[in-house]
Amino acid sequence: MADKVRDLRSALERLKTMEGQYIETDVEVDPMAELAGVYRYVGAGGTVKRPTKEGPAMVFNNVKGHKDARVAIGVLASRKRVAALLDCKPEELGKKLYHSVDNPIPPVEYQGAPPCQQVVHKAEDPDFNLYDLVPAPTNTPDDAGPYITLGMCYATHPDTGVHDVTIHRLCIQGKDELSIFFTPGARHIGAMAERAEELGQKLPISISIGVDPAIEIGSCFEAPTTPLGYDELAVAGALRNEPVELCKCLTVNEMAIANAEYVIEGEVILNVRVQEDQNSHTGYAMPEFPGYTGPASSQCWLIKVKAVTHRENPIMQTCIGPSEEHVSMAGIPTEASIYGMVEKAMPGRLQNVYCGSAGGGKYMAVLQFKKREASDEGRQRQAALLAFSAFSELKHVFLVDEDVDCFDMNDVLWAMNTRFQGDADIITIPGVRCHPLDPSNDPTCSPSIRDHGIACKTIFDCTVPYDQKERFKRARFMEVDPEHWL
Repeated sequence: MADKVRDLRSALERLKTMEGQYIETDVEVDPMAELAGVYRYVGAGGTVKRPTKEGPAMVFNNVKGHKDARVAIGVLASRKRVAALLDCKPEELGKKLYHSVDNPIPPVEYQGAPPCQQVVHKAEDPDFNLYDLVPAPTNTPDDAGPYITLGMCYATHPDTGVHDVTIHRLCIQGKDELSIFFTPGARHIGAMAERAEELGQKLPISISIGVDPAIEIGSCFEAPTTPLGYDELAVAGALRNEPVELCKCLTVNEMAIANAEYVIEGEVILNVRVQEDQNSHTGYAMPEFPGYTGPASSQCWLIKVKAVTHRENPIMQTCIGPSEEHVSMAGIPTEASIYGMVEKAMPGRLQNVYCGSAGGGKYMAVLQFKKREASDEGRQRQAALLAFSAFSELKHVFLVDEDVDCFDMNDVLWAMNTRFQGDADIITIPGVRCHPLDPSNDPTCSPSIRDHGIACKTIFDCTVPYDQKERFKRARFMEVDPEHWL
């Protein structure tokens, strides 16, 4: 392996040493829809409209309108890449994150001049303009505007002083203004902004872009695994076995990630809501993880930007919403949350969890469950109920036996076709709050749905009854070492 990964640059250097995991181009690309259009064919994967595929990370060295900046995309758009960047096997990612949550290492303050402040632009400067300073792409021609899709938003609760880092969709709205979208009730920083508004205060916020992948993965945990007051930067510290280093912002009373490529400093303004597409009037926001372009919100909060700081020759990091990259960031923490809750309740039964591409990392989980004795019959369904408790946005759970590869959806569907009967093995839980970005979670689709964002959660039990295991043994091949023939 290449040198230790500590930031985006060292992550890219490691990918360069891995065959088929990194490419770059010097051909000029327009960040307005063209860049994402190119990467769709190269390696976006996920639920992006076909044709697409899972491919290498890509760096664009020549970005129109931004002569000193580069753009990296797809850094985490492969489970194999994420595993290499977190120093573990792909199938062990969820378990590694689970153990990191239980053994957090809090962040510390950087000593010296932080790399993210090598170049400073303050909003008071007459030529300050976010459009020129930050090469934020639009993913499609329908987007509301240029989006920062991988900004680590960091803020402090005005009452308790606890910190949190999360990823929100951020759209450039003017030369010193960003809109930020808070999913109602789902993100910790949204709760902080609401409390600050109740107190009549602005909420200082920093947005760090282009950071250690461990931070990007760790920031995607949600309650109950990481409740309000749990700083997810401590997960990244545990993953690296050393603390994340923070630095003081220059213009607001907040901290930022010291080795980020870019930091945007600002304040969430109280009592102001903006229309997300106020400049483009397309009616759309940006492509979201389920594979659809989400509607523009009329309830975005406003961030007044005070400064942009960055490294010399900075690298903007971006993500296509429905891509495999989102699956990595959302799905792996979801796997960790489910694994942790089930393991605590019934140790040794749950072998692994996969929250795959078809569900965008959030809507679907495959649980590989081992029934060790007759009394374990039925526990697999209890595990599915625990999975719904561990991650509220989960919609479908597939249960499979230990001989089924939960990471291979062909094998999962094989189990469904040979071990599952619809009249006996479907368990439905109607009328449960799920996720508003699923267009089928709407009263127009089912009379059981009372409000947009409510779903019928469903368990598909594709496991063999314990007393019939002998009837369902897979064909057993001779165990040989193929290297002799290869």
